[in-house]
Amino acid sequence: MTDTRAQRPSGPFREGDRVQLTGPKGRLHTVTLREDGELHTHQGVLRHRDLIGLPDGSVLANSSGHEYLALRPLLRDFAMSMPRGAAIIYPKDAAQIVMQADIFPGATVVEAGVGSGALSLSLLRAIGSDGKLISFERREDFADVARGNVETFFGGTPETWSVVVGDLLEALPIQAEPGSVDRVVLDMLAPWECIDVVADALTPGGVVLCYVATATQLSRVAEYIRATGLFTEPDASETMVRGWHVEGLAVRPDHRMVAHTGFLITARRLAPGAIAPSVKRRASKSSYGDDDVEQWTPGAVGDREINDKNLRKRAREAARAAEGARLAATSRESDQPTE
Repeated sequence: MTDTRAQRPSGPFREGDRVQLTGPKGRLHTVTLREDGELHTHQGVLRHRDLIGLPDGSVLANSSGHEYLALRPLLRDFAMSMPRGAAIIYPKDAAQIVMQADIFPGATVVEAGVGSGALSLSLLRAIGSDGKLISFERREDFADVARGNVETFFGGTPETWSVVVGDLLEALPIQAEPGSVDRVVLDMLAPWECIDVVADALTPGGVVLCYVATATQLSRVAEYIRATGLFTEPDASETMVRGWHVEGLAVRPDHRMVAHTGFLITARRLAPGAIAPSVKRRASKSSYGDDDVEQWTPGAVGDREINDKNLRKRAREAARAAEGARLAATSRESDQPTE
């Protein structure tokens, strides 16, 4: 176990460190340093041993003289390059989740499902050393990938994190006392199925945040939250990020942008017995029947599956990266002066 207060590794590169290499044309390569490791590209070979011992931010040439910038990945870089079992929550959405759900140091947070662990990294950073993150995942193979990625990033398994393999509906009442959870983040196909059990676990004023990909999912979860009468009026949004090219007077938006990835919908738990003030709405075609509900079912919404062969490969990659992180962490500890 490791403490989330520990800073990200600094100082010279060590065997087992995760390093991001930027090539001559801006192409990125992320490697785990090994004494006998090599990065092979059509532009030559770069030996890992030439990196070991260099400070962060160094530039070195490969066998053909092409220069590479070597840096330890930032959290956003790591999340985008780590092995994936399930699709990840992008950094732009993870940042919004931390802010909109108000994830604070010392908070007790429930996350479902854990996927590949990308959001878990941001949540663990935000809750600090005194918080608690309980991550639920139905699939053991996905949980294994997430554990490997989190351990790789932190150099060990954080003491503030636990992974529960099972269905949130059945497992949450066992893992958390009623009214003991500050924040709940749901990243699943049909989050409305879990709203009732989430309402029982949340403390009054606590936040539930759902991440959904489609408008039909967004509609269903919003209507379900309203129907419970246990939450404030749900608030929905999406985030789009557009980069800019800035060079002298040539200032213009990039041709590509990170547009729609998912919707965020949040609501806060009311106190027991409280009734939220009614919200006045214009008359509209907002009512729905059985045919409309059919369009909201998980099967109709659709689900993307990764095949077993690729998933086993990602799990092996995550395990190797975690082994390297443990090696680097052990090396750092041995370098510390003894009192």
